[in-house]
Amino acid sequence: MMRLLTGASSDQTFLFDVDPLSVTTFGSTVIVEGCDHKRSISWVHAWTVSTDGIITQVREYFNTSLTVTRLVSSSRTPPSNYSSSSSSSSPSPSSGSSSTAEITPVHCFSVWESSFSNRVGKSVPGLVLAI
Repeated sequence: MMRLLTGASSDQTFLFDVDPLSVTTFGSTVIVEGCDHKRSISWVHAWTVSTDGIITQVREYFNTSLTVTRLVSSSRTPPSNYSSSSSSSSPSPSSGSSSTAEITPVHCFSVWESSFSNRVGKSVPGLVLAI
């Protein structure tokens, strides 16, 4: 799969520089980022680590701009455009259905963004990783 993602042909011996340039942690998530300048490849690894220090999940991204967000539920009142008490003439929900007032809003806070994908000099797709 790496050959497909990086553009290497199947007859080439493929050596990949995995020298990490930054390591960041968010609770049980470890983000490692690096760049292979010879091949214009940026990479990000996202590891989930157990309390025992064992890596339980690995996600690997090549030539992708990654933004890590933290999902936080809010006990605050949602913005007015999400409120169930609007001034429109729409009918109120029936007593047997769920009301929008019962929905707990969730806010996404960006906590980290990859930086090396910009350095390889090409446009790359963006991806959001919610933790």
